Amino acid sequence: MTMFFDPFRELDRVAGQLLDSRQGPRLMPMDLYRDGDHYVLNADLPGVDPGSVDIDVDGQLLTIRAERTPRSVEGVKWIARERSGGSFLRQLNLGQGVDSTGISASYENGVLSVVIPVSEKAKPRKIEVQTSAGSAQVEPHAEPVES
Repeated sequence: MTMFFDPFRELDRVAGQLLDSRQGPRLMPMDLYRDGDHYVLNADLPGVDPGSVDIDVDGQLLTIRAERTPRSVEGVKWIARERSGGSFLRQLNLGQGVDSTGISASYENGVLSVVIPVSEKAKPRKIEVQTSAGSAQVEPHAEPVES
């Protein structure tokens, strides 16, 4: 692999960091989908120590924080260093339809997976219709039953 040395590249990188308007934590890319009775959030956190991942729920606000520590190697001359360290942050409003007490998380191969259960109140259910002759259970799209 041939790499060309650009004496101004490092200067551009440092100047870019100093002038970068993105102060503070960076956003982590994520996917979120519903699978039956739970939601699954997958967030990319490559190079992050799983011990630095912090997940909090405050009311209906889910907050994910993580820290990637830059690799420090003494006595080397960097040719390229684009994988910087720093903080990551993502916040999601969970809404009323989830069970925040049942949230679980795992980390594997640089991907954080958070499973968020749907609350019992938000799950589809059948409603029993009361009549003067008794009760009848009505299912969605069911043909009327004659009594």
